[in-house]
Amino acid sequence: MTSATWNGVKIAESDQTVVVEGNHYFPPESVKKDFLRPSSTTSQCPWKGMANYYSLEVDGKANKDAVWYYADPSTAAANIKGYLAFWNGVEVG
Repeated sequence: MTSATWNGVKIAESDQTVVVEGNHYFPPESVKKDFLRPSSTTSQCPWKGMANYYSLEVDGKANKDAVWYYADPSTAAANIKGYLAFWNGVEVG
C-alpha cells in the first residue's frame, strides 16, 4: 500500500498506483479531495501532455501546486489519465 502524507495527514492511499518516471500516480478515488484546492497552474511535458495542478490545504496550512494530474494526456500516457501525483514536501511511500 502506497500513501501520500503532508502536514501529518494522509492525503491518499492505494495499492493501485502507477509509477511513471519515479512518481506514484494515485487513482482519483484514492485521494481525499477535501484537501484539494483548485489551481490555475499548468505545465507541459513533452511526452505526457499538459498537467493541471491542485494546491493542498491541511489544518489551515497551504502547499501551493503540490498535486498534479493529466486530465487529457497523450496516447503514450493514457494509463495515468486523471490520476494524481504529489511533490513539494508531500511524503510518498
